[in-house]
Amino acid sequence: MAADVKTDDYPHEIDEQLTGFDSSVSSVKTMLDKLMSMHRNDLLQKLNPLDQAKLDLMSAYTLNSLFWMYLVTQGVNPREHGIKQELERIRTYMNRVKEITDKKKAARLDKGAAARFLRNALYDPEDKDSRKKVADTAADTPRSKRPKQS
Repeated sequence: MAADVKTDDYPHEIDEQLTGFDSSVSSVKTMLDKLMSMHRNDLLQKLNPLDQAKLDLMSAYTLNSLFWMYLVTQGVNPREHGIKQELERIRTYMNRVKEITDKKKAARLDKGAAARFLRNALYDPEDKDSRKKVADTAADTPRSKRPKQS
């Protein structure tokens, strides 16, 4: 894109920026072509609901961002256009999805394992000896037989 334009048409200071922009537009076009080549229903069937939401949000955000860039190229201030509110709305939904994803990744407490960990961490050998002595003395003392009730 930038290579097709004569170098006399624009200042040389922005040559690097235009080259970077051209490569970015080419990579976006490649990704969009790949995404557009698949049938949406087939793609959605392969995804779980959370990934479907991520895909929808990414698509909406990408299209609105491209429209933002279009407005800039047309000389319209996008900050005064309704596109700003739409991008903010999509961003809030993206944050909600991120929170849900983070909750799924968060570690869950295994109460049984925590109890065993604490019991073993607070282990005192003297307590074990005293428990053994109590158990031994209880075993040594004869148990009285209760008479059978009839």
